[in-house]
Amino acid sequence: MRRRELLMGTAALMSLGACASKFKRYDGPEVTFVVVNKDDRKMYLLHHDKVLAGYDIHLGFAPVGHKQFEGDGKTPEGLYRIDRRNPNSDFHLSLGISYPNVKDYAAAKAQGKSPGGDIFIHGQKSPFEKDKPDWTWGCIAVTNKEIEDIYAMVANDTLIKINP
Repeated sequence: MRRRELLMGTAALMSLGACASKFKRYDGPEVTFVVVNKDDRKMYLLHHDKVLAGYDIHLGFAPVGHKQFEGDGKTPEGLYRIDRRNPNSDFHLSLGISYPNVKDYAAAKAQGKSPGGDIFIHGQKSPFEKDKPDWTWGCIAVTNKEIEDIYAMVANDTLIKINP
């Protein structure tokens, strides 16, 4: 009887662990700016001029250059804002980036194309597979554990600068 109770208790604890939420709380300094350096494959969360956290990132499958139109596989470059959150993302969690802006629309229209959209900072498609380098369609990807931290730390309307 004691063995059965021990097994039941262990099973219950394992079940609770599996239900751990992907939504974390953050009570540290405010993230006032996000900087992405595409060439270095790094993203930094800053409180004014102090780096709070840094992450290795994956980019669009054609990482060199600024995104010009839908389907080009490039990650945009420039100054944008975090403008939305997706708690039900196909990529665990995601934070929207305000691409395209007025300039991006005009440049794509001049080529007779759509600028595209839905550019996000997001997690992995599958946490059980290692991501190949630069696999997104123009987004910025991190691990699922990292996007949980980023999602908690970065508020909507935070500026993001994406450098070449």
